[in-house]
Order: sequence, then structure tokens, then C-alpha cells
Amino acid sequence: MNLMEENTIFKPLYSLKHAPINAYFSKNSDDFVVREKALYEFSGKGEHLILHINKKDLSTNEALRILSEVSGVKIRDFGYAGLKDKQGSTFQYISMPKKFEHTLNNFSHPKLKILETFTHENKLRIGHLKGNSFFIRLKKVLPSDALKLEQAIINLDKQGFANYFGYQRFGKFGDNYKEGLEILRGKKMKNVKMKEFLISAFQSELFNRYLSKRVELSHFSKEFSEKELIQIYHISKEEAKSLKKQEHFFKLLKGEVLGHYPFGKCFLCEDLESEIERFKARDISAMGLLIGAKAYEAKEGLALNLENEIFKDAWEFKTKMQGSRRFMWGYLEDVKWRYDEQKAHFCIEFFLQKGSYATVILEEILHKNLFE
Repeated sequence: MNLMEENTIFKPLYSLKHAPINAYFSKNSDDFVVREKALYEFSGKGEHLILHINKKDLSTNEALRILSEVSGVKIRDFGYAGLKDKQGSTFQYISMPKKFEHTLNNFSHPKLKILETFTHENKLRIGHLKGNSFFIRLKKVLPSDALKLEQAIINLDKQGFANYFGYQRFGKFGDNYKEGLEILRGKKMKNVKMKEFLISAFQSELFNRYLSKRVELSHFSKEFSEKELIQIYHISKEEAKSLKKQEHFFKLLKGEVLGHYPFGKCFLCEDLESEIERFKARDISAMGLLIGAKAYEAKEGLALNLENEIFKDAWEFKTKMQGSRRFMWGYLEDVKWRYDEQKAHFCIEFFLQKGSYATVILEEILHKNLFE
């Protein structure tokens, strides 16, 4: 695998198997709404002011620039738990020094509203959120397609989903990761934040490729015999038998890295049988590699072989990146849907743990790339 020589955009495999479903989606403030759920309650005391804002068709950085111009607070002194999409209506929390609170008394902007304010002891940092609730409205949905949507959502809610990084990581042309690789190879870039973002796009691309390989393995484990699996993946009869025995869709592998879901430390999968039971109970999940220094790595068997296959061209850059692990398999929460046949609208609501992408869920349900 030579990432730099590839001319086609990589497309992750779907876990559900059904034909594409016809529906129209426009990522606007009426049809795409995101509500951030804070990781903790705000204390009501301290030197930091927490703003609960609603922004429409603005990126988080654009919202910060607007607040900075009004308040005089430097961009670096604002805090936030996560970046939110530009398109759509998004509700999120922003922190700033409390001593500037008076500058916002008469704040007014057509695309940005301050809904509530709180006081807290610390500045908000990336990751200081539990997750996000989403509302998505699909249009031009025929009754026959509404039934297909309902069944796809039921299946995804029951099975779980492949936790791919969304298109937002990879840029308009899907090639941010190539720039990240050039930086790792020595290309200079003065903008530190952009440099880090592009390198993270490279890590994300490899993560997606590995996860897609695992989705393929899960499909093959159902479709092929033990003998065929042995030939395809060069595994032992015992490993092939284990894959065939697992009834759930996403297959676990001995020697891979697992984590306590949705928050918790990494550990190796040593007793596969007991970990399968905990996976089925949604207590743990498999964790894919974000390649880099200090990342927990797989130790044996097919898990190690697959990681070596996907990451082989990147090991030489390992010490130039901060490594970690990310859940490969996640679950929808609080799923709801409704269909208005008269308007031909199909509305979906669900909650995702932090780091997961609603657009990935929508593409899995519809089986089409929404942003080509």
C-alpha cells in the first residue's frame, strides 16, 4: 500500500448489506441540528465563563472570531470541547475568561446566539464532552423508501456501527492525508495547528483503512467457509473456527487491543471467549490504531498481521506522531425516527459518543457518499 501513489479516494466498506436508499439530504440549519452534551456539570464558581451558544452555518473557529472581535478576548484564550460542523445548526459550549463577561451584555449576531452562561473553575478543553445529539431530516422520501430506512436504522441500532472518521477529516478532495505524509517526510509548515491537523488526517486515513479491513473480515467470516478463511488470511484452523463461531457481526481477534466502552483504558484481548461476552453486552469494544509514539499495539495472530499490512508504510514515521487508540465499533443511543408521508420527510434522531460522526451513520444507512 503506497498512499502517495494512489489516485482514487478510498471508500470504507459498509457493514450493513442492502441496496442504496433514495432520499435527499441537505446539510442546512433546518435539516441538520447538533446538540453538544457536556461531560460534567458547571460548578457556578471560578474564573471561567461558559457560554452555551447556538450557531447557524458558522464553523466553531468563525464563531470564536466573532466573539473575539466583540469581547477583546484572544482566540487562544477561548476553550471548547469539540469542533462543530459549519453547515447546520449547532449548540455547543465555549469558555472564556470571566473578567470579559461585561463585553457581551449587548451581544447580537444574526448567525450566533448566546443562550445561557455559567461559571466554572477550568477552561474547556478538547474532549470535555460526553457526546452529541443529532437531528437529521431527509426529504423526497417515498413510502417504500421510508420502510427501507426504518429497517436499516433498526439493524444499525441492534448491530452497532463501524466508527470511521468522517469526510470532514480529509478535505474537499479527500487528500489531506497526503499532505500529512509529506510533512512527516520533511515538508516544512509554519502553521502548527494546520500541521497537526494534516498529520492527524494521515493517522485517520490509516485507521479507516484498517477498520474497513476488519469490516471485510466480518463479512467474509459469514460468507466463506473455515477452509476459505484459512486460505485468504493465512490463519490457523483454530482462528478460522473462532471467526465462524462468533454470532455478532463485528468479529473480535485474540491479541488485539480492546477498551472499556465508551470510556476506559486499553488492554489486550487474551481470553477471547470471555471478552466476546463482554463485547456482546456492550461493555467493551475493539480499538483501532492511531499510529504514533506510545500507542498500545496488537501482539499476535491475525490482529497483528492485519495491522502490519495496513501500517507497514508508516512505521518509519511512528516517532513523529503522538499515537493512541480509537474505538472501531460504536453504538447508537436514544434512537428515534418518524415519517411524514404528506411532506415526504423522514426525520432521525440519535446520540453518539464523542468522536463519532453523524455523517458516517447517515452514509451507512443510505449506502451512498453524500458529499461527492
